[in-house]
Amino acid sequence: MNANICHTPAQRPLNVGILGGGIAGATVALRLADMGIQTLLIEASSGLVNGPPICHLHAGGNLYRDIGDDQCLTLLRQSIASVRAYPHSINRRPTVIATPVTDSGDAEALLPRLKQVAQEYRRLVEEDPANQVLGEPDQYYRCYSREQFEALATRPLPAQARCQDDWLIPLAHHLDPETLKFPLILVQEYGWSLFRMAATATLALKAAPNCALHFHTRATRLEPCPDGWTIHGTNQDGQEQPFKVDFLVNACGFRTGLVDDMAGYRRERLVEYKAAYVARWQTSGDWPEVIFHGQRGTPNGMAQLTPYPNGVFQLHGMTDGITLFKNGLAASCDLSAQPRLPEQYRQQLDKGWQQGDTEARTRRAIAHLARLLPAFGDAEVGGKPLFGAQQIPGSDPSLRAADVSFEGNHYARVEIVKASSALTAADRIVDRLAELGWLEVDEQPLSPSLALTEGQNAAEVEQEAVRLARQRGYPSELAENGW
Repeated sequence: MNANICHTPAQRPLNVGILGGGIAGATVALRLADMGIQTLLIEASSGLVNGPPICHLHAGGNLYRDIGDDQCLTLLRQSIASVRAYPHSINRRPTVIATPVTDSGDAEALLPRLKQVAQEYRRLVEEDPANQVLGEPDQYYRCYSREQFEALATRPLPAQARCQDDWLIPLAHHLDPETLKFPLILVQEYGWSLFRMAATATLALKAAPNCALHFHTRATRLEPCPDGWTIHGTNQDGQEQPFKVDFLVNACGFRTGLVDDMAGYRRERLVEYKAAYVARWQTSGDWPEVIFHGQRGTPNGMAQLTPYPNGVFQLHGMTDGITLFKNGLAASCDLSAQPRLPEQYRQQLDKGWQQGDTEARTRRAIAHLARLLPAFGDAEVGGKPLFGAQQIPGSDPSLRAADVSFEGNHYARVEIVKASSALTAADRIVDRLAELGWLEVDEQPLSPSLALTEGQNAAEVEQEAVRLARQRGYPSELAENGW
């Protein structure tokens, strides 16, 4: 889809304002600025993509046994588009899905879904070879029997993983097959670097001549106008500044309800507070990401081990003492579109974590992994948690694929649950602007690739990502590309 920008009814260039510079707002800004649209992005913090922890593309949704196949196929398509939009943000290592004997699930239950996902991936690559961003379609997943897994345990660790078997060897050396149901499943679902995403957006938008970035600025009041909105913003010095825009995009993440309240709109939503933890473990070999399935909210809840360079790992444990939080899922009410989290979690979001909380929860996460991977009990706390809150539109906490909704002719709210949905949301906003007559577009769909990002240098993106990680107090390995 190519676009020409029409004049607004006031006979001036179209001007779109975006509130929030997380992955949603940054991606919308990238898409609009890439099309030559005058874009204003207002962010309360010091930089872009400061949100909940991201570790995984969720390309086929295989972490989520409770969601439907339609959501999994949507996540696959969105993930492929996201890789093309953020070409230097991917950690190219596979994911292994394991079902412990303590879990009531069937290890083969995901196979029909995987066949559908692999078939759709193959179709997308045939449709456009540029969609081949998750490896060869014929190798999208592979099952390992107990006999195959035990045979891998007899092989030495390779210096570098070069094939699917190589990725399983470290696991075969450390996992007791008696604790697992078979098959184990290796899937070409890759890692996603939060900090290289932030670096990609930062470098691209700072260089875009038609994008104005205002950091340390918070919208305090919205004033509707016949042809748009006036955003009244306040910067860190307390200075107020009005911004006139023709179209307003509410991309404030878990705070989206606050902007809805200012705009006078009601919306049902949930907000969930979550955290992931950083550990260091002296181990050998190239590790895949490992998902140990388990029932959410129980002591045997899902455990997730995400590798980074130099023995740094990101950890999730779907128990109330680790990644989930008691009363950490809040709903909106009739009086406000903004769910209200408990005060303790609001304090953590605004002021960060106390060292004692960091130590306690990270130790619990390490112990949770060590139940299944005993050697991981030697891991140490590797840094402060990655934490945040995510919004979920509606009332279904299992929803994963969501994008955008509209109010009238001048307002959109981005409601993504997973980062991979951000580009879909941006494209739906472009479609909306075209419907309103503010863009003239041809009939070809928008390419996921962006001129602002596809020409970036991988080394420069990584350098900026490392700078951002250190600035935000995290190990540089979370930003590095070791694959």
